[in-house]
Amino acid sequence: MGSAPSPPRGSRVAARDHCLSPVRSVDRPTGAARYGRMFRDLAPLGTDPKLLIRAGGDGGICAAAEALDQLNAGGDDAAEAAGWPFFGQLIAHDITADRSPITGGVAVEALRNARAPMLNLEIIYSDGPIGSPYLFDLADPAKFLLGPDGGDVPRNQQGVALIGDPRNDSHVFVLSLHVALLHAHNHLVDLLRAGGMPESNVFDAARTALTWHYQWTVVHDYLPRLVGAPLVRQVLAEGGRWFAPRPGEAYIPLEFADAAFRYGHGQIRHTYRLVDGGAAVPVFPDLVGFGPLPTDRRVDLTQLFDVPGRPPAQRAKRLDGRLPASLIGLPEQVTGTVDAAAYRSLAVRDLLRGEATGLPSGEAVAQLMEVTPLSPDELAQTWPHGTPLWFYILKEAEHRGGGDRLGPVGGRIVAEVLIGLLRADPGSYLHREPDWVPELPAAGAVFGLADLLTAGDSHDRPSGAA
Repeated sequence: MGSAPSPPRGSRVAARDHCLSPVRSVDRPTGAARYGRMFRDLAPLGTDPKLLIRAGGDGGICAAAEALDQLNAGGDDAAEAAGWPFFGQLIAHDITADRSPITGGVAVEALRNARAPMLNLEIIYSDGPIGSPYLFDLADPAKFLLGPDGGDVPRNQQGVALIGDPRNDSHVFVLSLHVALLHAHNHLVDLLRAGGMPESNVFDAARTALTWHYQWTVVHDYLPRLVGAPLVRQVLAEGGRWFAPRPGEAYIPLEFADAAFRYGHGQIRHTYRLVDGGAAVPVFPDLVGFGPLPTDRRVDLTQLFDVPGRPPAQRAKRLDGRLPASLIGLPEQVTGTVDAAAYRSLAVRDLLRGEATGLPSGEAVAQLMEVTPLSPDELAQTWPHGTPLWFYILKEAEHRGGGDRLGPVGGRIVAEVLIGLLRADPGSYLHREPDWVPELPAAGAVFGLADLLTAGDSHDRPSGAA
């Protein structure tokens, strides 16, 4: 191979002897991760797609009124802050990516997950400085490259994001979380260098530190809010009853990917404030991404998450089986070209996805778990042969979780999968050092997501950047 050009004076350069590095996408194994089933003995529900489209479409049982926020201000507030379902979306992007069409046509056995089934922040690191050099600073490859003022990801001349997962550019909220994690990594690089770590180890150490803080936050901050601390403690102590893959053999259950972990769609509000005192604007189309993030669309994360010393953030919407107008009529930038207008509804897409992958009914899963199923009055909808699992989990959250958290079926699926994935990952903190605790400072009594997202504030952003 020919010699590389000399780097600019003073720059830090990634090692040049990694031609066969396993982190390069060109050299990695080509077999994608698979999906599987949590409840293999339960039969598919089998619901008429026309009924699913009516239920999830405009005017159906899954559609909340567009003016709900204004007509019932605060009346549908959940206990937790508005940013948590967006953090859940970030997690979902990190561990699963199903490229098959929503209408099915692909055998379940042939489905491939374009993400490794690990909470390893692949969404930001991709293949690292060697395999994905466009994500990193040429003058300092241990650090991420950021937009000109530090408030956006870098973009090409057409405004397309240079990003580890393009889905994280779909709207300003998940993009803001992505950018905050980039800053947190860069801050960790500075801390490690200040502590005297050899330059050759800095990137890997920063990546491990950020990933472990993220994983710890999922287990000790995110999950207790979503499923309840007692269930988290039980799964940590006893392991999973329905999902417990051995190390290196993890997969993503379809009951999780296509039902339980789509709960967050029911927590999205129609409108949000981006800054204190700012106007409330809809998620779509106003806050759609896939282009440069203008300064008047930058998000103050204290509007989404509770931070000690600041006023309470906006709240998430209560879980009740209904989605706001912003999600019932998604813009084409998000859905792409669709064959029917109904496919612009996220509720329709969620219901059809569960049908296409042959998910069992919510009642069947509840009975298997020895949980009393929801009553017809609680479901408020008659289904011919049983309730689609995704809709069942939302209604269960309404009646068995007070609208604030998942109920026993949804909570068990989510807790067992996320903790099971960490236990099956030989590189996770839960596998290697289960008693490890975060080393970054906490603003309150216990480290949490807000501390992780603000770890890089003022450290590597230009003065005045959002």
